[in-house]
Amino acid sequence: MIPYLRRLTLRARLALFAGVAVAVAVAIAAAAAWLVTRQQLTNQLDTSLKSVQASPGYVQALLRICGLTQRPDMTTADTPTSYTVQVVTADGTVCAAPGTTPINVDGSDRAVASGQLGSVLHDATDKDGTPMRVATSGTSLPGGFGDGYAVSIAQPLSVVNKPLGTLALVLFGVAGVGVAGAMTTGLAIARAGLRPVERLTQTVEHIARTEDLGVRIPVAGTDEIARLSSSFNAMTEALSASRDRQQQLIEDAGHELRTPLTSLRTNIELLIRSEKSGRQLPANARQELLGSVEAQISELTNLVGDLQELSRPDSAPAVGSLRVVALHEITKRALDRVELRGPNLTFHSDLRPWYAHADPAALERSLVNVLDNAVKFSPPEGEISVRLASGTLIVRDHGPGIPTNELPYVFDRFWRSPTARSLPGSGLGLAIVAHTIRQAGGSVELRSHPEGGIEAVVRLPGTETPPPALPAEQLPADGD
Repeated sequence: MIPYLRRLTLRARLALFAGVAVAVAVAIAAAAAWLVTRQQLTNQLDTSLKSVQASPGYVQALLRICGLTQRPDMTTADTPTSYTVQVVTADGTVCAAPGTTPINVDGSDRAVASGQLGSVLHDATDKDGTPMRVATSGTSLPGGFGDGYAVSIAQPLSVVNKPLGTLALVLFGVAGVGVAGAMTTGLAIARAGLRPVERLTQTVEHIARTEDLGVRIPVAGTDEIARLSSSFNAMTEALSASRDRQQQLIEDAGHELRTPLTSLRTNIELLIRSEKSGRQLPANARQELLGSVEAQISELTNLVGDLQELSRPDSAPAVGSLRVVALHEITKRALDRVELRGPNLTFHSDLRPWYAHADPAALERSLVNVLDNAVKFSPPEGEISVRLASGTLIVRDHGPGIPTNELPYVFDRFWRSPTARSLPGSGLGLAIVAHTIRQAGGSVELRSHPEGGIEAVVRLPGTETPPPALPAEQLPADGD
C-alpha cells in the first residue's frame, strides 16, 4: 500500500486522504445513528408490547383450546389483531389461537408461568422461523382456571428491522455521496493550494535545465507558500551573486596573473635563446634577468597565496585555528616587520593590552597588510601612528588619501585606485584584511582624516585581561 501511495502525485494523495478521512467520519456517524435508531425502535417496541393487555375472555378462550375439544367462538373484537397472543403453561404447553403460528417457548417463559419471574422481554422465533419480540407476563383470571400459566404477546421484529434496513441504505448512499464529494473537493483544493508549489517546481526544473539563476517566483501574501517562494528567490539571488563573484574573481585573477606570467615568459625566453645561440648575455644583464624572474615568481607565489586565503568562506574558518590572542603583541610584531620596509618613516605606537579570539597567523598577516598600505602611501620622511585601545586599532598615515567616492570599493578583490595602479600590489591585501577580521567577529574600515591621509580602523571584540581559562603565560603571544 505504501509503495502504491508513493507512486501517486501529492495532489492525488491529498484527495485520497481527504476522502478516507471523510469516509471514516461518515462511517462513525452513520454507525452511531443506526445504533441509536435501533435502540430507540427496540425500546418503542418493548414499551408497546408491555402496554398491550389481552382481554380476559380471549385468554379464557385460549385456555379452553388446551382443555376442550370443542372450538370456542372467538370474535375478532376479542383478538389484538396486530399482535400474536398465546398462553404458556408452566410445563411449556402453548395455547395459541387457530390460524396463528405458535412462538417457540424458552425457559424464561416457563419461569414466568411458574411464578418464578414476574415478566420477561426477549427475542424468539415462531414455528415458521420468523424473528419475534416477545413480552411474557403472569396473569390470574377468575373463573376457576387458577395460576400456572403466563400470557405471551409478540410482534415480528420486521417492524424494527425494515426501518433499520431502509435507514442503512440511506446512510450508505449519503456516505458514498459524501466521500465522493470530499475526494472531488479535496482534489480541487489540492490543485488550488498546490498551484504555487507547482510554479516553484517548474521554476526549479527550469533553473536545473538552463542554469538561469535570474528567474524569480512572484510572491503574494504571507503564508507558508509565500515564505517558501521568498526564501527560494533569496537563495537563487545569493547563488547568482556568488556565481557572478566567482566569475569576476576568475576574470580578475586571470588579468592579474597575465602580467607577471608574460614578463616571466619573456625573461625566460631571453635566457633560453641566449643559451641556444651560444651568445652569452652580459653578466649584469643576466643577473638583472634572473633577479626579475625571481621577483616575478615571488609575486606569483604571493598572489596564489592571497587567492587561497580568500577562497576560505567567511563563516567557516579552519577547525582549531581560532584561539585567544594578545592583539597588542601581534600588532607589535607586525609593526616590527613593517618598520624594516620604511626606514625613512617615523612610527609612533601606543598599544594597550587587548585579548581577542582570532587566527594568530592570519591576524598578523592582515595587520602587516594594513601597515604595508600605510607605508606604501606615506611620503618620504613621513609619519605613521598606530594606536590600540579598547579593542580598536587605528593606523594613520599622512599620504595623499583616497577620494571619498572610492572608499566603498577599497575592500573589493583586485580593486585598485587609478592613482595607485603604478605601485606594486595585486589589490588583494585589504580584501584579505576584511576577510580575516570578519572571521574573528570584528570589523574594518578606511576613512579620510580631516588633516589629510587615511585612517585604517580595525575593531575586534575581546577583553583587556586574558580569560581565566587561559592565563597570560599560556597565551600564544609568539604566534606558535
